[in-house]
Amino acid sequence: MDLETLLDRINLGEDQDIEFKSADGGFPNNEVWKTVSAFANTDGGYIVLGVKETRTGFESSGVRNPNGLLKEFWNNHNNPQKLSFSICGNSDVQTLKIEDRNLVIIKVPRATRTQRPVYINNNPMIGTYKRNHEGDYRCTDAEVRQMLRDANDAPQDIQILEGFDLSDIDAETLKSFRQRFSSREPDHPWLALDDSDLLRQLGGWSRDRSTGKEGLTIAGLLMFGRERSILDALPHYQLDYQEQLSDDPETRWTYRLTLDGKWEPNLFNFYYRVYTRLVNDLELPFKLDEDAVRRGETHVHEALREALVNTLIHADHQSTRPLTITKYKNGFSFSNPGRLRISLQQLYEGGVSDPRNPNLQKTFQMLGLGEKAGSGFGKMIRAWIEQQWFPLVSEKLELEMTFVALPMVSMIPENVEKELREIVGDDYCQLTQLERIILILAHQSGEISNADIQCYSREHPRDIGECLKRFVNNGWLERSGRGRGTQYALPHKGQPDLLSLIPNSEHYESSSEHYEPSSVHNESSSVHNESSSVHNESSSVHNEPNSVHNDENLFLLEIATPVREKNRVSPELMRNTILKLCSERYLTAKRLGELLNRSSETIRTHFINPMLSEKLLEVKYPDEPTHPQQAYRTLLSQVISKIYDTPPSSQTPENIVDTSYPPTTPEP
Repeated sequence: MDLETLLDRINLGEDQDIEFKSADGGFPNNEVWKTVSAFANTDGGYIVLGVKETRTGFESSGVRNPNGLLKEFWNNHNNPQKLSFSICGNSDVQTLKIEDRNLVIIKVPRATRTQRPVYINNNPMIGTYKRNHEGDYRCTDAEVRQMLRDANDAPQDIQILEGFDLSDIDAETLKSFRQRFSSREPDHPWLALDDSDLLRQLGGWSRDRSTGKEGLTIAGLLMFGRERSILDALPHYQLDYQEQLSDDPETRWTYRLTLDGKWEPNLFNFYYRVYTRLVNDLELPFKLDEDAVRRGETHVHEALREALVNTLIHADHQSTRPLTITKYKNGFSFSNPGRLRISLQQLYEGGVSDPRNPNLQKTFQMLGLGEKAGSGFGKMIRAWIEQQWFPLVSEKLELEMTFVALPMVSMIPENVEKELREIVGDDYCQLTQLERIILILAHQSGEISNADIQCYSREHPRDIGECLKRFVNNGWLERSGRGRGTQYALPHKGQPDLLSLIPNSEHYESSSEHYEPSSVHNESSSVHNESSSVHNESSSVHNEPNSVHNDENLFLLEIATPVREKNRVSPELMRNTILKLCSERYLTAKRLGELLNRSSETIRTHFINPMLSEKLLEVKYPDEPTHPQQAYRTLLSQVISKIYDTPPSSQTPENIVDTSYPPTTPEP
């Protein structure tokens, strides 16, 4: 943390990821270690020693003996009787000086699933803490047990259930599984096995080689079990599918499927009942065979299938939290108990799979459902981006849950999409990624060449040329020039609007009805105008002494007005305003803060850093990340590449903006 950032954070006060301690009387042993545990078990954070709280906020007070404090910190940090896991490294601790005052800054990394729970005083049940806003809270027994389950490399669904046998299996469900399996793999040798041996092959029946004990596993019961038997083994088991399709705010749902005694709510039955309803009224063509496995289906259908299967196989079914799937008029949400077992970056990059319940995964794969190579989420991203929709993944750390939101709201401004649809007609929804790239580039740039398109697509130049030729023949593009100088443009397209790709505030306001069901309850997703910001009106750009830039200032202020004049705006509006401000010039975080009437630290932490990771911005000094005059500019080429070519390759929990969709709290 640099000095400017530290000063900004002190002005803003304590938050989810920063804690201040005065340490005036020496090392604050008890409280510091609770915070270390809380940060490690949640999402990491900073502990700053030498900052005291006053009536008006926080101010630096300094520590008398920083070396002595650090010695005491490391002695306890490396003592397993005090801290269960040595979470910090040498590079995580630093000393900064504000005038003549020394401050000690301790960065606590987020613990991995195998490291959690990080607890103090040698007792996980009473020494495990989590962070919630600016407070540290002792974890409940259920939360600690959930962390311990995740830390164990043994599959959660392989556990043998004492006192359970084949009578706890619903015969009709197992029969239905055999029929679907046979239809897909008619010659598979497992079809000749009796029920117990078939379950054994699927991981639904197991034998402990060390004790000789055998019996029904959690996987077998979850996949094929009877309702009463499942609840006897897993008292908090809850599946909840809702359709919230009414415009009446008093109507909580228009359809609901949950445990009600009217059906056997095992995962097999839940999947086939829910998937049919998820895709029932999609305005996309597909064919349905007798096995409910789509032949020639669209990528959107495939994405919804992956999302549903992933929710079922990655859930911690022993948690007290419900598994909830909701269908809205303009999107879907999937939430399952349990945090991600891999990082968000690994999730987006694909190729890594670490399921909680590999036997459930295997059973679904026998039916042609689910991916084992870690490519399932990539398919969701591909399908949604093909439709100009934006998928979101987030962890609700306070709930120990994972949420996937698949809103069907276009990322392209309505006026641009309308114009392209008028040109292409009914074929618009069937366009490939390459075809969409070409059209959006033509709309952005006015005229494009084959070489221009190669910057945004991995396709061979020959394939791009064939696509361009086809577009010309269809009347979607007009061609001018010859040879390498050949240019292509949309019919009757005037001068390009380089900012047309960046949705303006009116676009989001006109689309806000898609998010209304939960937006009023989700203030945490809004961007606040910090009253404590050091950048107030008195320090705004109006007062800059250099009058040469007045015209530019007025221009930038006009762009910033939708954000600047409001205390709270949506993250989407903030991000896109930043893109517009930086579209033709490099701007520092401080300058952006002044323009937007926000603190530079808020702009840097919650927007600039994520947008750099998503390749939406570029830095002025790439070889010197901490350059004192570091500034940022919109990277329009990467905006297009991100939307139409590849998913973001690096995202962290801070990057994932918790929008007002889906609901912040699942239905109980």
